[in-house]
Amino acid sequence: MNYILYKSKERGYVDMGWLKTYHTFSFGNYYNPSAIHFGVLRVLNDDVLDPDNGFGMHPHENMEIISIPLSGALTHKDNMGHESVIKKGEIQVMSAGTGVMHSEYNKHMSEKASLLQIWLFPNQKNVTPRYQQMSLQLLEKKNKFYQVLSPNSDDEGVWIYQDAWFYIGKFSLPMSVDHLINKQGNGFYVFMISGSSKINGVELNNRDGIGIRDQNEIKIDITSPAEILLMELSMAV
Repeated sequence: MNYILYKSKERGYVDMGWLKTYHTFSFGNYYNPSAIHFGVLRVLNDDVLDPDNGFGMHPHENMEIISIPLSGALTHKDNMGHESVIKKGEIQVMSAGTGVMHSEYNKHMSEKASLLQIWLFPNQKNVTPRYQQMSLQLLEKKNKFYQVLSPNSDDEGVWIYQDAWFYIGKFSLPMSVDHLINKQGNGFYVFMISGSSKINGVELNNRDGIGIRDQNEIKIDITSPAEILLMELSMAV
C-alpha cells in the first residue's frame, strides 16, 4: 500500500495567543518540505479560537475552502453579502475563484470555538466566487459514513469545484467498514477527529491522518468510539 502517515504530534503548532492551531501541511510561518500537500489537499488546519476573537477580513482566490466546526460557533461575513453563524453539525464552503474577502469571528464572550479549516486546489480557476452553508443533521447516520461534500450540486451535502468527496462517520461500536472510491485515480485521506481505528491495517489515533494512493478501496476497522473525516481527493495538481 502506497501511503503517508501524518501523526498528530508531528504537525506544526502555532500559538498566536488568541489562536492555537495545528498544521498538517505547510502554512504561514510553518514550513515542512515533506508536507506541502496531498494531491489537491493543500491545507488541513486544526484551529481553536479564543472567545471574542477571530480572523479579520482577508482575501482568498482560486481555492476551495471548507470549514467544519467541532465546537462553539463562528460568525461569517464576506464581501458577497453573506453574514451567518456556523456551528458544530454544519459545514461551510467557499469557492474563492476570482477573489473573495471574508472574516470568521468567535463572538462568544466565554467559550472557545474550534474548527477544521481545509483548502483544496480547484479544478477550475477564476470562477465566480460562491458561498454555501448546510446543516448535516438530516444527512447524519449512526455508525456509518455519510456524504457531506461532492463535485455535484444536486448530490448530498455541499459541492465544490473539484473531484473530491467528503464523508463523516461517528461510530460508537467496534466494526469494520469497507469504502469504495468514486473516481479512478483519486486517493484517500483519513483524519481521526477523535478515537482510534486501523486504516488498511495502519493504526490511527486522535488527530492522526493518513494519505493513501493507488487503492480503489480502503478498510476501516473501528477499535474505539470514533469520529472520522474521510476525504476522497484528486491526485492531479
